[in-house]
Amino acid sequence: MGDKRRYIFSFYGIIDLLAIIPTYLSVIVPGSRYLLVIRSLRILRIFRVLKLVQYVDEAELLKRALKTSGRKILVFLFTVLMMVTIMGSMLYTIEGAENGFTSIPRSIYWAIVTLTTVGFGDIAPQTGLGQALASVIMIVGYGIIAVPTGIVTYDMSQVFKDSENKNSICSYCKEEGHDSAAIYCKYCGSSLSQ
Repeated sequence: MGDKRRYIFSFYGIIDLLAIIPTYLSVIVPGSRYLLVIRSLRILRIFRVLKLVQYVDEAELLKRALKTSGRKILVFLFTVLMMVTIMGSMLYTIEGAENGFTSIPRSIYWAIVTLTTVGFGDIAPQTGLGQALASVIMIVGYGIIAVPTGIVTYDMSQVFKDSENKNSICSYCKEEGHDSAAIYCKYCGSSLSQ
């Protein structure tokens, strides 16, 4: 009986209660079917079922890496936005309304779709010069995929390296830089687990 009572007042017990209440409430109170959205709270149970709580520290490191690389990614996105604006405007000038590029915003939309390698195919350049510019945009699009990945990966490696170094500071001589699996200080020989 004690386990059931403890579960009822636990975090997951309250989540289950909130997930079930809208179902019974919709039977009693008409118009409360909109509360069924609350059932999505049951997704939080995935953390318990898949035992994802043990990865919270790694998620924190990933969050720090994304925060560290935020300004670089912002500059990268600004550069991509400028490039798409220039390329879209050039394509509007080259192709014109008769080939489907009816406005600069529509041409910029086409450049974004092409650069991100989605390519809906609703508009396509018809002239040789337009097709050449489209080819350049497509090739640059493949190259651009790697840039944010590299930025975040580098920052993640730095954050992981920093976290390993912080965890391996000798409490006796205060030296850093030990291996993550080290048991004894490589400088003074004292135990790192003190």
